[in-house]
Amino acid sequence: MGEEDFYTDDGTVTLKKKPADKRKTGTWKACRFILVTEGCERLAYYGMSTNLVNYLTDRLGQNNVTASNNVTNWSGTCYITPLLGAFLADSYMGRYWTIASFCIIYFLGMALLTLSASIPGLKPECDHAHGGCHPKASQTLVCFLALYMIALGTGGIKPCVSSFGADQFDQNDEKENKKKSGFFNWFYLSINIGALIASSVLVWIQMNVGWDWGFGVPAVAMGIAIVFFFIGSHRYRLQKPGGSPLTRIAQVLVASTRKWNVKVPTDSSLLYETADHESNIEGSRKLEHTDILRFLDRAAVVSENDNVDMVKGKVSSWKICTVTQVEEFKSIIRLLPIWASGIVFSCVYSQMSTMFVLQGNTMDPHIGPNFKIPSASLSIFDTLSVIFWAPVYGLVIVPMASRFTGREQGFTMLQRMGIGLAISIASMMAAGALEVARLNYVVRHNMYDAKTIPMSIFWQVPQYFLIGCAEVFTFIGQLEFFYDQAPDAMRSLCSALSLTTTSLGNYLSTLLVTIVTRATRRGGKAGWIPDNLNRGHLDYYYWLLAGLSLVNFLVYLLIARCYTYKKVKVAAEPN
Repeated sequence: MGEEDFYTDDGTVTLKKKPADKRKTGTWKACRFILVTEGCERLAYYGMSTNLVNYLTDRLGQNNVTASNNVTNWSGTCYITPLLGAFLADSYMGRYWTIASFCIIYFLGMALLTLSASIPGLKPECDHAHGGCHPKASQTLVCFLALYMIALGTGGIKPCVSSFGADQFDQNDEKENKKKSGFFNWFYLSINIGALIASSVLVWIQMNVGWDWGFGVPAVAMGIAIVFFFIGSHRYRLQKPGGSPLTRIAQVLVASTRKWNVKVPTDSSLLYETADHESNIEGSRKLEHTDILRFLDRAAVVSENDNVDMVKGKVSSWKICTVTQVEEFKSIIRLLPIWASGIVFSCVYSQMSTMFVLQGNTMDPHIGPNFKIPSASLSIFDTLSVIFWAPVYGLVIVPMASRFTGREQGFTMLQRMGIGLAISIASMMAAGALEVARLNYVVRHNMYDAKTIPMSIFWQVPQYFLIGCAEVFTFIGQLEFFYDQAPDAMRSLCSALSLTTTSLGNYLSTLLVTIVTRATRRGGKAGWIPDNLNRGHLDYYYWLLAGLSLVNFLVYLLIARCYTYKKVKVAAEPN
């Protein structure tokens, strides 16, 4: 074995910009630091966000609709700022430095939120015996400033950390590449271990000890995440940033528009591509030509003027693009319908931090005579479901499915995601059925004005458990799908694109709640989602989401059936 065999074949380098040595860097030697970092960061995020709707109603005096919309708006922002982080990572900074920089902003936001809940003058003065809390405008402003600093900080971590972990496996090494799929399962498992601690221990601290400790512990967890990330620096493999992906997309559009009247040859080998084995895009492999969206192929048609420019060595990407550059753009367009199908699923998922919590607030939280479980802590059953189903999927479901499908991975990534979409419908039906039973109890016992009814909160467990099962299929499948199908130099961007489904799902939840509230409160009616849920019809809202999920699932089946997977060239071909 020559010395060159000890180095990666995918162009990754160390932090000192030297070729990455397989013996000392990457694989699980590096990923253990990334998994601990992600677990601590998710503990911080969910420790602060899981119970946020109760903080806004309890300490900032907001009503159910306002607090719910503020949570989904903020959560939506947390999942749209990754577009900024991904652009910086793919274009200029690389994933390592993007994660490192935005972690600091994240930690400062967590620290400010802790101060806003603990320092006299910053925290609202409360007297629950005489009207509750009455925060000043400045106190509310500081709280939301902290929240949106956290939202900005997540923007550099969410789109990069999963891709950064996958980068630790050489995609040109068959043995290492097979381990990459296992990484995504462990990655999602680390997320849910953090969420498990957050939804159990931290929510209990917030409701029984105080919000100062309840936010302070997540801030410390974020500090630990930063420390572990930097400790592993010498083990990491870094992909070089490939330049602005948005610029390359714009070049394809401009070049194809300039040649709108040019005929595309039927022989794709006549289209322009570099003669080298490697693509002219930094950190990217060459892509095979596809016959879809052929109007974009005009950007790669070689004209007489282009031949003259090539001879002079003055080839401009604004006039002619390589096949790989055109196929990059096509790959993004092919992903968009799959991307859009995740928005409704994310809307359903967002109910765990809003409507499920508010529904749980009206039920009996007692475990025994003295202990009460906070309603936000019920999300622990979502987490336990993920922790249960993630290994079951890999160890039981995949081997069973592979016998029927003949595929080593059991299901394709698209099939895996579709199964999750179907399960999400069942979760909304379970939530709706429970609300029907709860309201019937209220009517039978004339308990319209009761704060809680003697109906155990643990009846909510099925809806949480089903969402957790859906996550294992849809979210993990989505992580792997967008990494695998993304062009090499656009992986952070495509990871961010997948996250924006969560953002838009939260915004969709805000829009639906707003429309439903305005439409159902006409004529002085209480509406579907009043402050007193005993006088509302939250079940109708759940049925609405179940119906939207069913329509979304049927559309997804059509989209997935028409999708064609990306093909990478394994060797240079003549022009």
